Amino acid sequence: MSTQLVQIAKKAELDRKVRFTSLAHLLTPEFLKETWGTINRDGASGVDGESIEQFESELEQRIQEMCAQLKAGAYRAPPVRRVEIPKGPGKTGTRPLGIPTVADRLLQKAVARILGAIFEVDFCNASYGYRPGRSPHHALRALRTQIRTGWVNHVFEADIRGYFNHVCHSWLQRMLRERIADPVILSLIGKWLRAGAMQDGVVVRSEEGTPQGGPISCILANIYLHFSLDLWFERKFKRQIQGEAYLVRFVDDFVVSFQYQADAEEFQRKLRERFARFNLELAEEKTRLLLFGRFATERRIRNGQKAETFEFLGFKHVCGVDRGGRFAVIRIPSVRSCRKFLARVHEWLLQHMHWSRREQQSHLRAMLQGFYQYFGLHHCNKKLSWIHREVQQQWRRLLRRQSQRHKLHWSFLETRDWFKLPWPPRRSLHPTV
Repeated sequence: MSTQLVQIAKKAELDRKVRFTSLAHLLTPEFLKETWGTINRDGASGVDGESIEQFESELEQRIQEMCAQLKAGAYRAPPVRRVEIPKGPGKTGTRPLGIPTVADRLLQKAVARILGAIFEVDFCNASYGYRPGRSPHHALRALRTQIRTGWVNHVFEADIRGYFNHVCHSWLQRMLRERIADPVILSLIGKWLRAGAMQDGVVVRSEEGTPQGGPISCILANIYLHFSLDLWFERKFKRQIQGEAYLVRFVDDFVVSFQYQADAEEFQRKLRERFARFNLELAEEKTRLLLFGRFATERRIRNGQKAETFEFLGFKHVCGVDRGGRFAVIRIPSVRSCRKFLARVHEWLLQHMHWSRREQQSHLRAMLQGFYQYFGLHHCNKKLSWIHREVQQQWRRLLRRQSQRHKLHWSFLETRDWFKLPWPPRRSLHPTV
């Protein structure tokens, strides 16, 4: 973080009610160049078709032009290029992704850095998504600790229907004004919210929603749920209930743990009312309250029922016991996560049949290592080994399709170095999670 952002963060932390009236002066050529170093170089082109390489070839000139437009108040936010991406195996429909132009992406990233420096000190501990020093594994560890050590008997698994498409612009601007009074920054954010999306040559604008894909969308999503969910839960709802309650949120994905069922049912009722006020809605088909915790399994077994499970951040959570016979929360890759990964592998193999076997091996190794890195927790080795075998099966089937007179039997392939793929690590890659 630059020196100026550090100073802003310190001021925001010292005075939790201060409103920053002068921030636009931070958007200097030097600050934009520094921000350029954090831009993802693999990003796609926006509506103007300009690539990262083209923009970078004349970086100095383009940044000077952007700063001049900002100073004159003449900057116009171009619409994003809308791309529909499939939601993944087991899901119907697509998810809209908004791709800004490279220049707009740079400016969004710069403003997002400023917003992050201000709001980071305000965000609650329950929030883990897209925050510095926090990751999905930190959220998983917090949830596991709460269930193991707290008086947790019930878990509320929630899903917000089309969250990014239903963020209310007027509410978001009101939330931003709690900390920001700089008209230039507020105007820029308003322009991005109203810019709309271009699809099939037509620009579509909406009075609600923030496009997924832009650097500014993550921090805006966190700010919106900070005010509409986190603060309300911590400062108001928890004070009205009798037992313990814990919230863990990763952007729009969250679970809440409760000691008493009555508190959980009250939360479910009041949450619907709270979300309706902010133009949000729970996806009822994906939202449920279940028995989960140290005593939940025993209670369900006594009632002749099977122990319930839930999914969070790609993991299926199961009540179990450790080697010492004590209660443990067991996390394994969910069926949906495995299907999604194998579908991605299958699609990649079909698109790269012409690559050499060594090149295919190198890429498949990288894909597997990434899967292991995320899902390499306790109790996951069996599922990860299955994923390893499935990837090799898919690769073998692809190789066999390339020739009717092949000799690619398992006995032959197992002796070839070019066919070997890494097995999952025997120990957890995240022992503290």
